[in-house]
Amino acid sequence: MCYTTDVRQGDHEAGRTVAPGLPRGTGPTLVAAAAWLLAAGVVGSSGWFAALSPPAPQLVLAGLTIALLLAVRLWSPLRQFVATVDLRALVLFHVTRFVGFYFLALHARGELPWAFAVPGGWGDNAVAATALLLVLLARPDSHGGRRAYLAWNVLGLLDILGVILIAARLAFADPGSMRALLRLPLSLLLTFVVPVIIVTHVLMLTRLARPAPAR
Repeated sequence: MCYTTDVRQGDHEAGRTVAPGLPRGTGPTLVAAAAWLLAAGVVGSSGWFAALSPPAPQLVLAGLTIALLLAVRLWSPLRQFVATVDLRALVLFHVTRFVGFYFLALHARGELPWAFAVPGGWGDNAVAATALLLVLLARPDSHGGRRAYLAWNVLGLLDILGVILIAARLAFADPGSMRALLRLPLSLLLTFVVPVIIVTHVLMLTRLARPAPAR
């Protein structure tokens, strides 16, 4: 099965064509993602984000996540993209969670507390490593592969939610202890990477929860 052919209607709406092998909506989705990442970088480099205090960073993260979920429902190119893209492409985004090694390095330098950097760092590293193994060893359209992707998504979502809760608890107790997350490059986690991680987990779980198509 090829996930880029799950949904056929609308391929040529308004005279648009679909490049062979690419999910519909790929171009606009990638342009929007690049613009969002650029804006997140500008905000991070301005110093404005680093000056925020709880609960402002947490509200920014929640707001961006909700906005992305709404965009999936309301913006046609993105809706088409997430409905037809190969699940393995979404899983590969999660290799960004190797940022856990950077958490560990910052903890060694005294810039992040153990309670966040060590559990969160190794948890993220494990999710990123298993994401690579999943893509290399299992197909999401096979029976066993589908179950493996479902299990990985559940564990990966629980991990990221746990990391967010730990970070929030520590930030409220001692805002200075988590200040590294508000400066580049880690500010990109709150303003880009983590919302995408959460939403891709939700989207993958939604697709995997549907009955497998008949062969």
